[in-house]
Amino acid sequence: MILFWLAGAALAAIALALVLRPLVSRKAGEGVSRREANLSIYRDQLRELDADLAAGKLAQADHERARRELEARLLEDVSAPAQPGARRAGRGVALAAGAAIPVLAAALYLAVGSPDAIEPPAAEHAVTAQQVEAMVERLAARLRENPGEVDGWKLLGRSYMALGRFPEAAQAYASAAERAPRDAPLLADFADALAMARGQSLEGEPEKLVLRALEIDPANLKALALAGTAAFGRQDYAGAAGYWQRMLAHVPPDSEDARAIQANVQEARSLAGDAGKTRTLKGTVTLSAKLKERIAPEDTVFIFARAADGPQLPLAVKRLKARELPAAFALDDSMAMAPGMTLSAHPRVVVTARISKSGSAAPQPGDLQGASAPVANDAGAVAVVIDTVVR
Repeated sequence: MILFWLAGAALAAIALALVLRPLVSRKAGEGVSRREANLSIYRDQLRELDADLAAGKLAQADHERARRELEARLLEDVSAPAQPGARRAGRGVALAAGAAIPVLAAALYLAVGSPDAIEPPAAEHAVTAQQVEAMVERLAARLRENPGEVDGWKLLGRSYMALGRFPEAAQAYASAAERAPRDAPLLADFADALAMARGQSLEGEPEKLVLRALEIDPANLKALALAGTAAFGRQDYAGAAGYWQRMLAHVPPDSEDARAIQANVQEARSLAGDAGKTRTLKGTVTLSAKLKERIAPEDTVFIFARAADGPQLPLAVKRLKARELPAAFALDDSMAMAPGMTLSAHPRVVVTARISKSGSAAPQPGDLQGASAPVANDAGAVAVVIDTVVR
């Protein structure tokens, strides 16, 4: 039975894929009503279990097993994602916050609302938010004793996400992923939780998890949405549009989801058109007089730009010889080292110049270098002075 609920929740989790700005504004009443109904059923079944135990019809061990199953079903319900929707935070940096912010609506209703208006349940069986927390903790304790239950770790991760406990959710998903490394939906959920735990940033490990999920299942909606979000966040608008466009093949063509996704694809493409105007960064590199005795004419000089806020992979690189210093330089998108990691995609950059004694691009002790302050990616008079020895 628990596997049935887990499977249902996994299908519902597809809805979390749409992580642009709210793609759909659905009515919440239907979902809340379903949860309230499930909670009513839960209370009835719990009362029946307790009655059977008191009447001697049910052994204590069987009572405990049945109660754990009921609790797992309830946790699935209150931690299940909301209706399909998505959002972009700030200036288009979206995260799968739909998985992170579902409110425990039914539990809170019973805690602070008026459940008596529906039926007068026994006070001891009213499901409060505190009881939901207790159920989650019991599940966590059981998994510490039986860590091989992949489905249990998934459920724990979803429960922690619903409670806003993102670091614990990431840890739970990590435990599940360790045991099921080729589960694409799980990897997407793991990436979402890890991003939320890191301040709503997909940069680094979360994005790697998303890309691994897409290698396993190129049609995974949540992974496609997260990949597009990561691209949008670093202003790779064409890449974002590409990922989101792929989502349209997997949603009903005349649905609100499809219309909202298409609107975001169009917005990303529009921004890509603006970003497609190649930026060129210009300036000069000079060598401090105090270091002139430390270089040889044939030493290699690397001039490169990196994002002021973002990945540290160089966005554009130029190479020349030390004998050419002082030298003017111009950096543009044709000098990018990786697709999408272009100068034009990052509005603010830092320019560094390094004299390499070994000829290697990686800094080595004894190399000489200097860097600019953060500048616009189309600045025209950047001055870089090589005045530091790499230790």
